[in-house]
Amino acid sequence: MKPTEPAHLVVPAPVTLADVPLLCERLRGLYAAGAGEVVCDVGGLVRADLAAVEVVARLRLTARGAGGRLAIRNAGPGLVALLRLVGLEE
Repeated sequence: MKPTEPAHLVVPAPVTLADVPLLCERLRGLYAAGAGEVVCDVGGLVRADLAAVEVVARLRLTARGAGGRLAIRNAGPGLVALLRLVGLEE
């Protein structure tokens, strides 16, 4: 990975609340490896539910704690609506 290129993290589907710690650990690993920005692909999350919102919220907190940037990509309209509702819209 070149320093100017963002790293990528794909959130698998289906995702559950039990998956959140592992995804956050993977994200921390990307920042520890030198990533300044990570693109998080949530396109597989066809079901907009509490677990999907929790994943996005926790990943954003993890990025902030690591001093990195996180861009959420390919969110479906249902997930975008939920993120907007809870104040997590980009």
